Parts: sequence; structure tokens; C-alpha cells
Amino acid sequence: MSKENIEHPSYYAEGRKYEPIEVVRDWELNFALGNAIKYISRAGRKNISTKKEDLEKAIFYIQDEINHIENV
Repeated sequence: MSKENIEHPSYYAEGRKYEPIEVVRDWELNFALGNAIKYISRAGRKNISTKKEDLEKAIFYIQDEINHIENV
């Protein structure tokens, strides 16, 4: 695997002005919300057959953040 594939995977970078990692850092998101952004941004781009799974993972992380807020 090339360094480019590790640092800037096409499913995050190709055709986009900003990669999810840049958005997460700029918006100062925590782990759960950052992962939700990551999975939403790659849904259907990394592998079209896992689009639903990526979106379900995003929902999981959003729900995890909601649960954390409710328990604080």
C-alpha cells in the first residue's frame, strides 16, 4: 500500500476540497462526532456495497454522543 493511499485515501480525498480529517479538526469535534463525519463522508465511496453499513456506523456514533450528553 502506498503512502498516498494511507494518508489521503481516494474515498476521502478524490473530488473534494476538504478531507474529513480536516473538517473534524477545524470544527474541533470529539471522537464520536468525528467518526460520524468520517462514516458519512465515505458512505458509498469506499465500497458501494457497504454504504448502508457506513451510515449505520454514523448513526451509532451520533447515538453514542447523545447517550453521553444524557448521562453527564
